[in-house]
Amino acid sequence: MKMLAAAGVQGLPLSALFQSSLANARPIGEPQAFSYAWLKGRARELASKPFKSHEGELPRSLKNLSWDDYQAIQFRPEKSLWQDEGSAFRAQLFHLGLFFKTPVHIYEVTDGKAQELGYDPSYFSYSGKQPLGDLPEDLGFAGFRIQFHTNFKLDLAAFQGASYFRAVGKDMQYGMSARGLAIDTATDHDEEFPKFTAFWLEKPQPHSTKLTVYALLDSPSTTGAYVFDLYPGRNMVMDIGAALYPRKHIERLGIAPLTSMYQVGENNQRMDYDWRPEIHDSDGLAMHTGAGEWIWRPLVNPRGVRVNTFVDKNPRGFGLLQRDRDFDHYQDDGVFYDKRPSVWVEPKEDWGKGSVMLVELPTVDETFDNIVAFWNPEKPLAPNQEHLFSYRLNWGEQAPVKPYELATVRATRTGLGGVVGQKREYFSWRFAVDFAGGALAMLGKDAKVVPVITSSRGRIEITSARPLHEINGYRAMFDLVPDDSEEPIDLRLYLKLDDQPLTETWVYQYTPPPKDQRKIY
Repeated sequence: MKMLAAAGVQGLPLSALFQSSLANARPIGEPQAFSYAWLKGRARELASKPFKSHEGELPRSLKNLSWDDYQAIQFRPEKSLWQDEGSAFRAQLFHLGLFFKTPVHIYEVTDGKAQELGYDPSYFSYSGKQPLGDLPEDLGFAGFRIQFHTNFKLDLAAFQGASYFRAVGKDMQYGMSARGLAIDTATDHDEEFPKFTAFWLEKPQPHSTKLTVYALLDSPSTTGAYVFDLYPGRNMVMDIGAALYPRKHIERLGIAPLTSMYQVGENNQRMDYDWRPEIHDSDGLAMHTGAGEWIWRPLVNPRGVRVNTFVDKNPRGFGLLQRDRDFDHYQDDGVFYDKRPSVWVEPKEDWGKGSVMLVELPTVDETFDNIVAFWNPEKPLAPNQEHLFSYRLNWGEQAPVKPYELATVRATRTGLGGVVGQKREYFSWRFAVDFAGGALAMLGKDAKVVPVITSSRGRIEITSARPLHEINGYRAMFDLVPDDSEEPIDLRLYLKLDDQPLTETWVYQYTPPPKDQRKIY
């Protein structure tokens, strides 16, 4: 503040004030008035014009970077934004190149004025083999990362690539990602990936633990204005507001999309050639419906594309969670899947009718994100109009809400059915579902707990529900005898005592193998 006051007394221009407050930044042009209202107006204006792609608008030397050469470009920590200004936050910039070929313009906002940050080679150290050449000051960047005063060496959040972003909770471990918007995911034509083309980082007040980021989204189908309020803590909380301005009809719109990876788990070992027992960022989709039902859907690595639709009205929340946090179940001391954050979406207003959609793609590689979940409004967004959505994202070890009065699913295991010691006469598939929490630990040994099981096809047999003392819960088991079809079978299960539900609802989609592959051993 003293620096700004002194500059004002000496009559320096406004651009000089920004240069003073941004000791490690190279400004472009003059500061301009900025507000979220202005950003929404800018997005609306863009939507009235044909989409113009800026992908690939970068020098040839950056287009041809190898993976190793791109990794050799590192932002210098001493150049971090706000480093010398008593801020609890610092920001670092990502370099363009390799997969990141659309320039992103980044601004700093101070006292309602936005100043674009220009490219400066001194921001980065480079030990690669290929020369980068002379790069212009208006080159732009690929995105940015945020650090927090609790540990300036580790990331708190990062925005990079299309409209992707991710964050961490107390474990400081990255995992799944979120996106600004999903368009035409898992339809019969190519998916569209909107991009954040510009960000405005609002300079935090000294000692403030809130950081506000604005973003402009653009794509052939829509534009959008976004505001992110970031609150670090045990869980990273992001309050997000989105104003969308469709250019045209969108077949399948995804609000608050989450992107994750599931390759191998205790319930699905189709890709079981790795030495690690489980490989996944998330192990299930949790939903709290508008009617108050709690649902848990374990994830799978399917043989083909699988799309599940969970119809709802005014959902209370949904998320992709990593409930299994036992290191022994993963044995990965490199990327620590047991520490991957869960992400919970909480709408901040009524979203009306629609559905939570879950898309599962086959993968043979843990580097490929094959899981997507989002909210799909029943009524398509009308073109040439403004559509507002607001929601909260929670990133961390546990979702901020859970069915306190109900037990939750702790594990799902599957395998060949039948009775041990007896010859199998036909094919069946066994499901063992463990529940814990709620009132289960309080039940007497004579409590008549009953599994309530339904299936869309096939026959259910050999059902049971018995105490599992190792987890102070219960294990439900049943066999499914499929019919001759290879189409997926939908399953539902919960435990009850008399007419009282004791657990959340477990839902599953099982795809029987072809009839000639149903081995009974």
